[in-house]
Amino acid sequence: MSAWTTDELRRVAGADELEIAPVRRSGELRRPTPIWAVQVDDALYVRAAYTPDAGWHGVARASGRAKISAGGVERDVSVEDAEAAILDRVDAAYREKYGRRYGSIVDKINAPVHRASTLRLLPEGSCA
Repeated sequence: MSAWTTDELRRVAGADELEIAPVRRSGELRRPTPIWAVQVDDALYVRAAYTPDAGWHGVARASGRAKISAGGVERDVSVEDAEAAILDRVDAAYREKYGRRYGSIVDKINAPVHRASTLRLLPEGSCA
């Protein structure tokens, strides 16, 4: 597994949305879903805006794998639950990035049920 480059982090975190296509049990990609993503230090984080463990989130959490696209970057990623210690910083990153335009939505996504759905995206080898 390789680390995010500084350029990849800048481009992905700078995009308004990222498209995530989780890998199904069959190995096929689920259709891409646009979601918000934030950067904390050298990592990218996403949350379920609706029901955790359903839709894209449930498939990604079950398989632990997805393909993402944002800011001209396409990568296969591993998906893992975020550590509880980082959640306050992820909340702050959501407020910083999206709060001015989408304050009430950010309040919702920072609620306990959505905080618990926080996933960390870890880059794998480059996509073809």
